[in-house]
Amino acid sequence: MLSLTDPIWQELEGGYRVPYDASKALAQMERGESVWNEFWNELHHQGDVGVASYAAIPQLVRISEGRRGSDWNLYAFAATVEVERHRKSNPPLPDWLAFSYKVAWEGLVKLALSDLAGKPDELTLRSALSVVALGRGDIKLGALLIHSDTSEIAAYLEDNLAWSSQYA
Repeated sequence: MLSLTDPIWQELEGGYRVPYDASKALAQMERGESVWNEFWNELHHQGDVGVASYAAIPQLVRISEGRRGSDWNLYAFAATVEVERHRKSNPPLPDWLAFSYKVAWEGLVKLALSDLAGKPDELTLRSALSVVALGRGDIKLGALLIHSDTSEIAAYLEDNLAWSSQYA
């Protein structure tokens, strides 16, 4: 895992394809500050992600493993990065990051399964299910779960299946 003090953070590109030093915001998060808006803005932009986006995932998982209860943002952000990583227009996962990224995803799936054992809210449920699907290698199902909302799913079910609204 890339240390938060490693100078390479300053060179890694985020969602805007310019260098973004995610280590500063990760250190803030480690201190208990909320920085999700910054991550969503800087590490993901209209389907674009960069190596900084990938490098942030192991740190995000490490920080989250040390806390009680996860934030839906963790699952939604990680799932979004993982889905977008497979776009041809985004950079590949570098070899030097592959192992810690894989280990982080294994930990992320465990966190998601733990949260799913409770009674998560709608965003956490959908995001955690997406993480489980992606962590098991089902990119299409993970993408479907993370990129759809409940109203879209309800409309599809009403229009295409013989279910009545009593099952919604």
